[in-house]
Amino acid sequence: MRLTVLTDNNTLIDRYFLGEPGVSYLIQDGSTRILFDVGYSNAFIVNAQKMHLDLLQNDYIVLSHGHLDHTGGLDYLIKMYTEAKIESLPVNIPTLIAHTDVFDSKSIDGLNEIGCTIPESKLNRHFNVRLTKKPIWLTDRLVFLGEIERTNDFENKEPLGEVLTKDGIKPDFLLDDTALAYTGENGLVIITGCSHAGICNIIEHAKEVCGQDRITDVIGGFHLMNPSKDQLDKTTAYLKTIQPDALHACHCVDLDSKIALSKAANIKEVGVGLSIVYQ
Repeated sequence: MRLTVLTDNNTLIDRYFLGEPGVSYLIQDGSTRILFDVGYSNAFIVNAQKMHLDLLQNDYIVLSHGHLDHTGGLDYLIKMYTEAKIESLPVNIPTLIAHTDVFDSKSIDGLNEIGCTIPESKLNRHFNVRLTKKPIWLTDRLVFLGEIERTNDFENKEPLGEVLTKDGIKPDFLLDDTALAYTGENGLVIITGCSHAGICNIIEHAKEVCGQDRITDVIGGFHLMNPSKDQLDKTTAYLKTIQPDALHACHCVDLDSKIALSKAANIKEVGVGLSIVYQ
């Protein structure tokens, strides 16, 4: 499997890409192509074009959760597909996979909408939308993890704003937050967006879904932005116990958290342009 970073807060040195506070990865497992999140703007499209990567031939679009910095690029993706059809370019219509709550309206601190601004009804006109809380195997080795079970006592304890559900406005504990897992030859590779569900919860859920305990790498946001001392200490202790080969902590992981995590695992740099091959 090859994973290429199309959008991240950072860009690699001496590589002239666009960076923004968002996430987008292009994943290729054999002949299957997956676009995981689409960032906030069209930056992922611009960067993909610079890398000569074709975003018109994806088999899947996977959304980690509904926040704008992971779904905002959908509008630009729709425009790209529409223009390609006008020009009679070859286009593969992908299946969009996400949690059933991904399109619920989200708000925080006077911001009326921080969730996806395109409704499911409109996306259904462009993609094959499939929403589920259950895991879905995208290939023989790559799985959409579905709803993450919250099992520990130190992650996802405080809501992040509010969410408008069919039962009214409620505190938002980001039940739509999910991730991918790849069963590699040397262990699991876990690919996250923001890890609002808790990075340790996600890893444990991935181990259960995949029936494998060894962790090769975890790449993505860990939602460790000024975390409590209790959360950071227990996260670091957990990672020491599972001993991953590497951590590509990015997007929503602050410097103090990366320094703490470096005591538990080998922290690797992440930026737009990074491409990793996993066996």
